[in-house]
Amino acid sequence: MKLEILYFAWVRERIGLPRETVDTDAATVSDLVRELAAREDRYAAAFVDVSALRVAIDQTLTDFDAPLRGAREVAFFPPMTGG
Repeated sequence: MKLEILYFAWVRERIGLPRETVDTDAATVSDLVRELAAREDRYAAAFVDVSALRVAIDQTLTDFDAPLRGAREVAFFPPMTGG
């Protein structure tokens, strides 16, 4: 399946891209993260500690064990803080 992947804040800085389209067979967000992290060092650096990340599927906040079936977009970003 084709997914639009969005990267925000320091995730975008480490990967060097704000977005990309990927073709994946990943069943869950965790599977997708493993695929991305295996690509290159910059992806591995961005996903080294997923506890420091949040994820949204089609603009809905979710967990890393969420299924990707039917998804069009996945976004990765650090936790938001107020201020």
